[in-house]
Amino acid sequence: MVRGLPSAAGLARFCQKLNRLKPLEESTMETSLRRCLSTLDLTLLGVGGMVGSGLYVLTGTVAKEMAGPAVLLSFAVAAVASLLSALCYAEFGARLPRTGSAYLFTYVSMGELWAFLIGWNVLLEYLIGGAAVARAWSGYLDSMFNHRIHNFTQAHIGTWQVPLLAHYPDFLAAGIILLASTFISCGARVSSWLNHAFSVVSLVLIIFIIILGFILARPHNWSAEEGGFAPFGFSGIMAGTATCFYAFVGFDVIAASSEEARNPKQAVPIAISISLSLAAGAYILVSTVLTLMVPWHSLNPDSALADAFYRRGYSWAGFIVAAGSICAMNTVLLSSLFSLPRIVYAMAVDGLFFQVFARVHPRTQVPLAGIVVFGGLMSLLALLLDLEALVQFLSIGTLLAYTFVATSILVLRFQKSPPASSPGPASPGSRVKEYHSFSDHIQLVGTEQASAPEPGQLRPALRPYLGFLGRFSPSAAVAWALGILVASAITLACVLVFGDSALHLPYWGYILLLLLSSVTFLLSLLVLGAHQQQHLQDTFQIPMVPLTPALSILLNVSLMLKLSYLTWLRFSIWLLIGLTVYFGYGIWHSKENQREPPELTATRYVVFPSTSLEEVVQPVQPSSQVPAQEPSPMEQPTSP
Repeated sequence: MVRGLPSAAGLARFCQKLNRLKPLEESTMETSLRRCLSTLDLTLLGVGGMVGSGLYVLTGTVAKEMAGPAVLLSFAVAAVASLLSALCYAEFGARLPRTGSAYLFTYVSMGELWAFLIGWNVLLEYLIGGAAVARAWSGYLDSMFNHRIHNFTQAHIGTWQVPLLAHYPDFLAAGIILLASTFISCGARVSSWLNHAFSVVSLVLIIFIIILGFILARPHNWSAEEGGFAPFGFSGIMAGTATCFYAFVGFDVIAASSEEARNPKQAVPIAISISLSLAAGAYILVSTVLTLMVPWHSLNPDSALADAFYRRGYSWAGFIVAAGSICAMNTVLLSSLFSLPRIVYAMAVDGLFFQVFARVHPRTQVPLAGIVVFGGLMSLLALLLDLEALVQFLSIGTLLAYTFVATSILVLRFQKSPPASSPGPASPGSRVKEYHSFSDHIQLVGTEQASAPEPGQLRPALRPYLGFLGRFSPSAAVAWALGILVASAITLACVLVFGDSALHLPYWGYILLLLLSSVTFLLSLLVLGAHQQQHLQDTFQIPMVPLTPALSILLNVSLMLKLSYLTWLRFSIWLLIGLTVYFGYGIWHSKENQREPPELTATRYVVFPSTSLEEVVQPVQPSSQVPAQEPSPMEQPTSP
């Protein structure tokens, strides 16, 4: 064999490292963190993460530049897409009450490399999201004081004309991040109390905005004379949806906090459902009253709500709205700073990130190193960078995480249920199946047949009609159906988003491609639905599987394709940086390196050099499994 070239066995082992899975440990409540969060705490965390700068800044921007009064439809579609993803998060959060959110869910189902990339993208989402909220917070506070802070900074420091950098350093935004990080480092209980206060004030002010807004409503602002209800058409509504999706990304803080919940199996699904419903209602109603108060084309994108009340002669209401926006942005900032170090903590505990971030403060029981380092990095971004062009960049990483979580639901739902673990240590002779790659993980049916149908097998009622599927093993049928489902969802989304104009197809070719991708998508759904699923009695599970996760995948991919090519370029660069970190550190320090695959302990392979420059690979069995051999004539003992 040529020296320097990797062998087939080495490549196989390397690919196995990339696809190895974190063991699925259900119902485990042991943790280094403090379980002190109730259902109300988690609900208000979710509300605080969703109802913030998006309500006070994003609403006016989408209404004026993308959708017009139909912005309420954009928020409605984004809420539906978020609901499908939120249900997936709710099932995982109840089943795996550990910190890590989408990173952990991908690790137990899709593989280590995919999990690291998802966690890497979530880190960037929280970093840029928190910095953007801090700058918006600073801008609203500055407007309340007639831009005196802005003018003072420019007069004494000057302005910059550098691409990607802000025109001037925002010391106020950096300071609020450092102050919020100080409160977060005091513990989950202190963070929850602070979030409660800001969330309650924010909800009261939203109710005030809705009531007074409907009193001041003018239906004429939706008339054809003002441009109509949907001046940008269906394309504008969908483009607004892709941007409005950013408003709902905060619900994953609930799943990320499940390791600190008292009763995560019940609290996580309830908190996600209630918080998402409240946020969706707030966004739809506020966007409705905003476009009814003033014409959509005259909105001020930077402070649309406050400006609308000022223009209607209610300056005191505008001041209240500005104060309420500051409270709402504080909750979003606290949510980002609360979740970010916990994602880093989960990755560090698994060995994929630097071990200093896995340490928990003995008194406050929070990952203090992650709060200090990433809080400081977030404040630096808020101080220097112009984050307006990066708002869409937040959505693409979140949509990708949601897509992987929905796919993970399909993988685990058709997986054979793990046996109940005994309280004592496992006996040496016990045969416990460990999964180290996606192909092993999707191995759905064991060699022993149970009386009841196991997950992954064809439903008994459908076996007479789907006998052709019996020619394949259940694992192969489900794996192929899942792969075809994802591929057809991507194809169908491309056809729906780009249409016949961007694809340069004749009309009949466009219709044919649309029909083929739709039929393939539906057939793969039917094949998955024909197989038995896991049914857990004491844990929340998504209804209508595989339809619900499949629709989530389709919607998320469609929304990602609506983003600009510059967003995809920035996303690719960030992925390359993440791959460098993983292959430079994570793959070598992963805790899964300590688990030797059972198939490699049962049979070891030894390479013997041969005279023909070829390598002969021979299996060597352990001594306990080597059968007794007859001695050769040369080795026969001689009798005395």
